[in-house]
Amino acid sequence: MAALLSSAGRLRALCPRLLPLLPLLRPPAPARNTVHQIRFLTVAPQQEGSVKEEPVSDVQTRRTWQFDWAFNKLDNSVRKTGRIPKNLLLKVFDEICKTGSPGSNQTLLLLRSCGALLPEVLSPERTELAHVIWDKMKELGAVYDTSHYNALLKVYLQNEHKFSPTEFLARMEEANVQPNRVTYQRLIAAYCNEGDIEGASEILGFMKNKDLPITEAVFSSLVKGHARSGDIKSAENILSVMRMAGVEPGPDTYLSLLNVYAEKGDADSMKKTLEQIEKTEGYLMDRVLMQVIFSLAKAGYPQYIEDIKERIRFEKDLIPDAMNLCLTLITHGFEDISFHILKSFTNFSRDNVDQGSFFLQHCVNRDMPVNKLKQFCKELQEAKMHSAPLPFVLRCALEANKAALAFDFMKMMKKEGLPLRPHYSWPLLVGFQKENNLKGIFEVLKVMHDLGVELDADTYADYVFKSFADSETARAQLKKNGCLFESVGLSVAEIRYEAANGRLNNVLSLLTSASTPRIDIRQIRSSLVLGFRSSDDVQLWSKITEVLYKDERYCLMPAAEPTEAVGYFLYHLIDSMSDSEVQAKEERLRQYFHQLKKMNIVIPTTHYSGICRLLDSSQVPELIKDARLLLSHKKILSTDNIPETAKPDVSALEKKLEKQKAENQPITDVLKQLIHALCEEENMQKALEVKAKYEPDMVVGGYAALINLCCRHDNVEEAMNLKEKVFPKNSPVALDTQKYIALVEVLGKHGRLEDAINILTEMKEKDVSISYRTVASFFRILNAAAMRGEVETVNRLHETIVNLGLAETAALHSPLITVHLEKDDMPAALEALINCYQKYGKVLQLHNIYCRLIEKGDSDLLQKVSDFISREYGDMMALYDLFFAFLQTGKYKEARKVIETPGLRAHSGRLQWFAKRCISNNQMEVLEQLVELTQNLFECDRNQMYCYLLQLCDNNNDWKKAEAVWTKIQEENLVPRAKTLTLLAQILEKNGQVVPFEVPKVGRKDTESITLSGEEERKIMMLCRKNNAKEAYSIFLKMRGKNEVHCDSYFTLIKALLAQDCLEEAIKVKRIAETHIKGFTLNSAASSLLIISQVRRDYLKDAMAVLKGILDSGSLPSRSAVVALIQSLAEKGDLKNLQALKNMLEHTTKTVGIPASLMANAIALAHTKNNGLDAAMEYLEPLLISGAQNPDQGVQSISYLLRKVSEEGLEPALEKFGVMAERLASQYGIYRPVTDLFLQYVSADRVEDARSLVQRCGAFVEEKRTFINFMAKSASRPGQAKAIETLLELIPKHLDPEIAYFYLMKCYELDGDVASVKALYEKTKEKKIQLHELSLKSLAAFLKKAGEPVPFTEPPETFKVYVEKWKKRKLEAL
Repeated sequence: MAALLSSAGRLRALCPRLLPLLPLLRPPAPARNTVHQIRFLTVAPQQEGSVKEEPVSDVQTRRTWQFDWAFNKLDNSVRKTGRIPKNLLLKVFDEICKTGSPGSNQTLLLLRSCGALLPEVLSPERTELAHVIWDKMKELGAVYDTSHYNALLKVYLQNEHKFSPTEFLARMEEANVQPNRVTYQRLIAAYCNEGDIEGASEILGFMKNKDLPITEAVFSSLVKGHARSGDIKSAENILSVMRMAGVEPGPDTYLSLLNVYAEKGDADSMKKTLEQIEKTEGYLMDRVLMQVIFSLAKAGYPQYIEDIKERIRFEKDLIPDAMNLCLTLITHGFEDISFHILKSFTNFSRDNVDQGSFFLQHCVNRDMPVNKLKQFCKELQEAKMHSAPLPFVLRCALEANKAALAFDFMKMMKKEGLPLRPHYSWPLLVGFQKENNLKGIFEVLKVMHDLGVELDADTYADYVFKSFADSETARAQLKKNGCLFESVGLSVAEIRYEAANGRLNNVLSLLTSASTPRIDIRQIRSSLVLGFRSSDDVQLWSKITEVLYKDERYCLMPAAEPTEAVGYFLYHLIDSMSDSEVQAKEERLRQYFHQLKKMNIVIPTTHYSGICRLLDSSQVPELIKDARLLLSHKKILSTDNIPETAKPDVSALEKKLEKQKAENQPITDVLKQLIHALCEEENMQKALEVKAKYEPDMVVGGYAALINLCCRHDNVEEAMNLKEKVFPKNSPVALDTQKYIALVEVLGKHGRLEDAINILTEMKEKDVSISYRTVASFFRILNAAAMRGEVETVNRLHETIVNLGLAETAALHSPLITVHLEKDDMPAALEALINCYQKYGKVLQLHNIYCRLIEKGDSDLLQKVSDFISREYGDMMALYDLFFAFLQTGKYKEARKVIETPGLRAHSGRLQWFAKRCISNNQMEVLEQLVELTQNLFECDRNQMYCYLLQLCDNNNDWKKAEAVWTKIQEENLVPRAKTLTLLAQILEKNGQVVPFEVPKVGRKDTESITLSGEEERKIMMLCRKNNAKEAYSIFLKMRGKNEVHCDSYFTLIKALLAQDCLEEAIKVKRIAETHIKGFTLNSAASSLLIISQVRRDYLKDAMAVLKGILDSGSLPSRSAVVALIQSLAEKGDLKNLQALKNMLEHTTKTVGIPASLMANAIALAHTKNNGLDAAMEYLEPLLISGAQNPDQGVQSISYLLRKVSEEGLEPALEKFGVMAERLASQYGIYRPVTDLFLQYVSADRVEDARSLVQRCGAFVEEKRTFINFMAKSASRPGQAKAIETLLELIPKHLDPEIAYFYLMKCYELDGDVASVKALYEKTKEKKIQLHELSLKSLAAFLKKAGEPVPFTEPPETFKVYVEKWKKRKLEAL
């Protein structure tokens, strides 16, 4: 310990001001050496055994695969475009070189690609590339044969490269490679290119002596040879000689002759030859004519090109050749001719294709002058051959990193009124970043600003800040060089960059800074996740989460719900972690969840469920219980929170309202919908006008929505007037929490502090529900006042909230100190950190604070924080924190001194944390340094450290780096584990590399030990699928002790047994599985079936236990299982267990799909069963009133309760509940309960009671959705036709006849009642009711099956088509 203390003291002395990190520079590319034509000749003669041999099968397999890959890449390009981009060829060349053992075909493929297939490259460059490939392949052991020399000859000819044919032959002989006919033909062509007929004749003599056939290729070359020797007459006579030799002239011969005339500028001879060809051959290939155009251009006779061009039929199949001609012309400096050819492309009629793109791109690559490029762009756009030439040229300039050209075209675009985007600067910034050219970066920023482009967060974070040590340095440098332009993007980037680099204390400062603008949390979520994962500082995690939750600036998601935003953030945080990382950070996460709970931070049920699934898959079930702390209470939505899909059209509602008013019908419901719709549209003026016009018919919910709307529009006077009028302080009626919060916020904003305090007092007096959302709102209000600098407002509101006991959380104290955080005063921040630890027992973002202090060079504060950590956590932790901070900030020399502290041992958890952080942040250099510096650390698991490196290699698909790791492992003389070798093998195989070791077969024995090798397990699975679970169970019992069953088979068998109500057998299989498989638990599906079986057997206590186990594990039961259990407990009057079940399901009912009404109905039924009818009423009525205001989640229906009391003959209860339903309708305008009562009378065939109810309370007939759902449900069960008939009798005018008769017909069909079906059809004809196509289709099928004629034309489409139409029809009726 003394040594550690001494070292700690020594290390704290290593903290002088540190220079900012210099950006990492890539080594400059080596200059390309000039390659002389003779280089290809330096080929060693073939000698037996001179090539290193490998096992044949391995080499052949590898080379075959590599050749196929390379061939496909190049072949696809040639087939699609007729050319090969230089970059693609170089990429394939590089990949083949990496193999270290190129095959013959690969080399041949590369050589053949260096000629005319590269039209975008000048001929000398193509030849030079061929020589580079030749030399490199020879160096790697390639063996050259005749085909390779012939390929090189072809490249020379296509590139018009001058060389000595005799010397070429001599070198082939020296290499012991024999020339063939193709070799001689191409050598003749080489002589003829120079007009050397004598040399060609000599080679021709060789061919005759060897009895080699003289082909058209030779004659074509001779045509050119004679012409270039000045003997044009002999050139023309070659065609006659050919025919005498029995060889007919072909396209190559005619091309040679036409090229000869083109080189001479002999337009008449060209025309005469072309006319002769048309007479004898019919036509000449357009591709030949294109080559003639190129010859004319090279020879300097562009005036004759138009005549040749007119003979070309520019059709679609000619596009690649025409494009390649244009490219070749541009490459050789004939861009005007190329553009002339390009304009002929209009004949191709290629709609919606920017035909000039390839032309413009090549012009950019060839450094075309700006004025000329601009002219080309103008003409292309005028000719409608390019929709956006200026942006396209800009893109090309950016890709080629031509900054000056890019700036010129941006200015042109601005002048033309075209939009300029921030990402246009990215390629330039990347280029300057690689060169460490800060001046270039500053210039880009200035130009973009001058052009009026506001750069976004991605630009700053990914392309600017990376050139600086941190965002603070970047900001200082930008300011110094006059390019600091404040924006939301800059603020977001600062937060992202600091978070991604683990400086969470800086993140917190930025987030709480008053100067930070409003930011959508989604813009910074991923970076925050990286930052959180890199830190063990739970307090900083919590503080940042608290700010995100409570500061309204960071809640800009569409739903404007901080719970949603933070819920998504927490889910992504857990999801980003590997299983091992979650396990390693289990305690930190537990502390985090508890701290968030203290801050009253909560998340929605859906996000909680997702987090639980992630935690369960990471095998940390205990942590799920802690995550439950974050669940919100029952979510209360205001009545103006109507889903988007349910929003009615305002004008339609106005018309409906006026119509019902004119007809003296009830308008309360429509009026409320209109008010809510206007509130959704934020149309305050119109909403207030509607309120004034129809005020006598206004209901409480409408006033509440108006108050909220006025608060949102800062209309504080109108909001308070409405509140005092409808919800006075002495009234027992209270607003919901959200409305009170809105009032407090708007009053505080407008300086009405006393009124705001009165509202808070009223909330306390009326016992308004205080949820996590309320606490978040309190924080938001206080924080907003703090941001405005209203000290008195903050202090008094804070004092009132705390003294009244409305909320007690540390988060509410944050606005009291926000002003100090805004100063970015590190001494004060550190002091606050220490105070927080003393008060809450947590340390905030220690790693990031260390890094910030090291970067600032603040040795005094660094010593202070080191002393603090050493005192509270011990010297070892302080040393590790320093070590990681030095690594993170690039101070590797200091990091080495720390890790070499005598007596320091490996702490696997800390090392894993930092390594995982490097992996998540893609920090390869830092991770490499970590692995290297810990090489001599006592008890360090070196295998694991290298495994971390390989994981990052795998993430980046970097097989080269992985190969280097393998070398390091061998240098360190390690014996790698199977896991390490397997991961390395995967990386190499994925990239097509040879694995230099035998890959271990991980887990095979383990897998075999739990899996059947025979047919028995498959037979069990098959029997289960065939619903023969008992026989499967018998086989399972017989094989016990012989083989182990796979985990999935246990699940399948248990589910099959439960589905057939074989509860005892299923339990037995479950117990066997638990004894054979450690940690075996039933999955959600099997557990749900078990609950259903237990409910059937009345084992309700066991069912409750199973359900609790499902929820505790973070899984979710099936809806049917929960419903069965709820209903069974209710029917037994088991209030105690129902309440316990309600508590268990409180946060999962929505996710499981359990309506809020079911549990409320069940509890009311249980009260009724226990002779507690009054208690049932007292319990249920307030919920129904609240549910009417919150239709998305509140209790609305009592159909289950009414059905059960009716079925069991509890008439007094039915009567009392009926009275309650009517009272709710008459006094509160809540019609769903009375509608349920009416439908219950209909279902029970109590027609008179139903009729009487309609007469007493007829307004409920507007509940169309409920009636349609009732009819649909009735039509799904046999014997329910009577119910729909009764509805048609009682309320015929309020039912859509098409829908009602559809479901009635369905009932008759389900009952098999042919007579009723036919009678109903006739009735629809009499009443002129048009049945839906789906109904007619179903009716036709029913009648055919019954052997009855179909009295109408059956709809022709499938059932599926009409089902979709029916769904739309139902939606229209709602």
